[in-house]
Amino acid sequence: MAVLGVDGWRGRWVGALLEGRSVTLLALDDVDAVLAVPDVDVVAVDMPIGLSDDGVRACDVQARGRLRRAGSSVFPAPLRPVLGAVDYPDACRISIAASGKALSKQAWNLLPSIRQLDDALGEPPDARVVEVHPELSFRRLDLRVADPKITARGTMQRLEALCGVMDVERALLDAPARVPMVDALDACAAAWSAQRLAAGTASSVGDDRRDARGRPMRISW
Repeated sequence: MAVLGVDGWRGRWVGALLEGRSVTLLALDDVDAVLAVPDVDVVAVDMPIGLSDDGVRACDVQARGRLRRAGSSVFPAPLRPVLGAVDYPDACRISIAASGKALSKQAWNLLPSIRQLDDALGEPPDARVVEVHPELSFRRLDLRVADPKITARGTMQRLEALCGVMDVERALLDAPARVPMVDALDACAAAWSAQRLAAGTASSVGDDRRDARGRPMRISW
């Protein structure tokens, strides 16, 4: 059984194709390339999928609560109406009108990737594609993962956690050129969650509600 973990990377995507313990890192140009990876049972994406029309998603609140000090890594997902914004001031205006809160710069920077993913999922959405968050994955893998991922300690904590479940060091040696370490490790963590989803052993936050386009508002790991 093969699964794919995916992390956004400067308008592109880093994929981790996982089968058993064997993992291969991929550089994917767009969501169409992600969905075209053959013979994959689950695609776990570190990107918001189900989007609220008028308020904060319950899954974001619950994920921040689980992560505690690392909760700031879960940014509020943009509202669905914001996907039609033409620029950042327009996005803030739409967001304030719908929820009383402006859109964060971080969410705005990710909006093209969120829009691209939303368009590619189709109607009804591709059931293989599930939203995950690598920080939830890492802390389920090993409670000793505690330092920020951009630090030396944090990098090694995540690498050590992944070494217990996949042959990640070989994958990193063979990684496509210019793929950053943090994105490669996040994609691998997403792939581990995809493996759990395929096996029916994953956990999640959120509820059974779906958004206006039928996408679940849920984060798994």
